[in-house]
Amino acid sequence: MTGAASQARSRPDMMRRQTSLRFVLSALPVAIALAGLCTTAGAQQTLAFPSARGALQIPATLLKPEGNGPFPAVVIMHDCSGLGPHSSGAPARWGKEILAQGYVILIPDSFSPRGIFDGVCTMQEVNLRNSVGGPVRAFDAYGALEALRALPFVAKQRVGIMGASHGGWTTLEAMVAPVSDSDPLAGAKRSGFAAAIALYPRCTTRMGEWSTTSSGRTGPMSGYRGVYRATASTLILAGEKDDWTPAEPCRIMVEVARAQGQPIDIRIYPNAHHAFDNDSPIRYVAQRNNPSAPSGRGATTGGDPAAWADARKQVAEFFAAQLKR
Repeated sequence: MTGAASQARSRPDMMRRQTSLRFVLSALPVAIALAGLCTTAGAQQTLAFPSARGALQIPATLLKPEGNGPFPAVVIMHDCSGLGPHSSGAPARWGKEILAQGYVILIPDSFSPRGIFDGVCTMQEVNLRNSVGGPVRAFDAYGALEALRALPFVAKQRVGIMGASHGGWTTLEAMVAPVSDSDPLAGAKRSGFAAAIALYPRCTTRMGEWSTTSSGRTGPMSGYRGVYRATASTLILAGEKDDWTPAEPCRIMVEVARAQGQPIDIRIYPNAHHAFDNDSPIRYVAQRNNPSAPSGRGATTGGDPAAWADARKQVAEFFAAQLKR
C-alpha cells in the first residue's frame, strides 16, 4: 500500500477517534479541553482518549501549567508497575518535575483498561509482549499525542514523550521509524513526537530494523543486527549496573545508529541500577520477569541520588532544546 493510500484509508479512523475524544471530554464533570482547564498551576484533570488502534479508551491524568499557553507538552508512559496501588511513583515524580518547567503533562494508564491492576513486572515474557508490550502501548502513546493536539493550550508540534523501563521500551517503540507504509503507525509517526527520552529502556527486542539475538530464550545478548532509526531526537539514560534492562545493548544500539547519522544519544551512569530515579534502597527481587537473566527471573532495583540529580538536569536541558525552540 502506498503512503497516500494508507493515509487516505486512515482518515475515517482518525475522525472517529477525534469524535470519541470530544465525547469523552464533554462527559467529564469538570469542563476541560475545548472549554479550557482551570488555570491554577498544577491543575489536575482526568480524561480518556481512544488508543490509536481499536476503540479501547485509555484513561489519563492531565497536568497543566498556569496560563493560557500554548505550552509544549510531554506524554509520560508508566513502567511495568502501572499507575495503581503498586506503582513505582516514577511517572508522578517526573510529571511534577517537568510540569514545573512549563509543560503540559499527560500520563496515560495502559494497564487498567486491559484488566491489569497489579502491574506486569512478574508477567511471563510471551504474555507480556502479546497483551501489553511496548509495541502495543505505542498505539496508546499516539492516541495520547492526538488527545493533546486537540487541546487549545497545547503547542501541537512541540509534544515529546518519555518513559522509564517498560515505559522506556514503549517510548523507543513509539519513536522507531516505520520499516514500510504497512506499519499501522506509519502515518502517525511522520508527524509524530518532536523528541523523546527513554530511561533504562529495554533495547534487546526487535524495533524497526534493529534486532538482537541471544544463545538461549533468556540471558545476555550474543548478537546485534540492523540500525535503530529514530523519527526525532531521542535520548537514553541508563545505569551501568542495571541487570534488568542492561545498558550495554542500548549503548551498542546508539553507537550503530549514530554512525548512520541517527538523532539518538545515550548517557550511562556508572554506579546506577535499574530505577535509579527513585529513592528506594537497592534490592534484588527474585520473582521479577527478566529476559536478560539466564533463569529468566530476578532483577535488582534501587535509587542513585547522583544519577537522579543528573537525569533531572539532562531531561530539563534536552526538552528545553527540543520543545521550546
